[in-house]
Amino acid sequence: MTRREAKAPTLADVARTAGTSTAVVSYVMNNGPRPVAADTRARVLAAAAELGYRPNRIARALRSRTTGVVGLILADASNPYFGALARHIERALELHDKLTLIGNAGYSPDRQKHLSERFLTAQVDGLVIVSADGGADVAAEAERAGVPAVYVHNQPEGVEVAAVTADNDAAVRQAVAHLRAHGHADVAFLAGPQDAGPVGRRRAVWEAAVAGAGGSRPLLLRCAYARAAAADLTGGLIGEGAMPAALVTATDEQAIGVLAGARAHGVPVPERLAVVSLDGTPDAAYTAPALTATEQPLRAMAQRAVDLLLDGTTEEPPATATLVPRRSCGCGHA
Repeated sequence: MTRREAKAPTLADVARTAGTSTAVVSYVMNNGPRPVAADTRARVLAAAAELGYRPNRIARALRSRTTGVVGLILADASNPYFGALARHIERALELHDKLTLIGNAGYSPDRQKHLSERFLTAQVDGLVIVSADGGADVAAEAERAGVPAVYVHNQPEGVEVAAVTADNDAAVRQAVAHLRAHGHADVAFLAGPQDAGPVGRRRAVWEAAVAGAGGSRPLLLRCAYARAAAADLTGGLIGEGAMPAALVTATDEQAIGVLAGARAHGVPVPERLAVVSLDGTPDAAYTAPALTATEQPLRAMAQRAVDLLLDGTTEEPPATATLVPRRSCGCGHA
């Protein structure tokens, strides 16, 4: 008989090896509902390890009416910002013995709705949505189905479901103030293709921050949330002689593209172009030059979201974004 054909060990097998009843094995594997003596528990766990026994999650779900699984929908799994946020959410859920099932919406509201429906069909214990802009309020739909849900990073417009949002206001104000401290009166802003979600909020705060500062009207730029798009935009601006001297980018992905475009066209950073980004992903420290960024409090956001999802409350206070100065803005540059 091959290993694949071998029958998986059962609860009864563990009980026989440990010299106890199946009920006691069940109490150990499920941490209750009755207490088990320490030496008996150790004997059961040793028998389970020897046999390679794993609890049947499906059977447990049928008994408890919970699956122990939480669905996590990401706006874009390829974006390092969302990847870092997902890791913090997964770790926070793991502390509650929850398994995370991740789906990638690819910035598509239709795909986000499809994933939500699939997760609800799989009877997840909850949904965490790092939302794509627009489309149906999938969190409200989940709650109507009796499944708790929470939005993270972005609360879609007009929804009332619990949400933990990024600290966009403080991030933008810090970025603009920091570039002004470097002597830049005009601070341009690189937004997304359209004003929506957190990036729309960041653009609005930028406009308020630069209003009435004197000098020429700061430049508003737009491109997709992709390195290639930002690099192409930068190359075009340099070719036209229209590249600003100071720039705040809505995302790190765009900032990395700007740095690449400037380098490809011989524009030195920060001597000719100073850049500050608003996400603060781990990648920011390893660009050339290293990217000054306002780091969003991802760990605290994840913890607050999980507390809201599982308990309906949170003891975690809102955390603010923190500006981390590096060389791209002129800090540490002789």
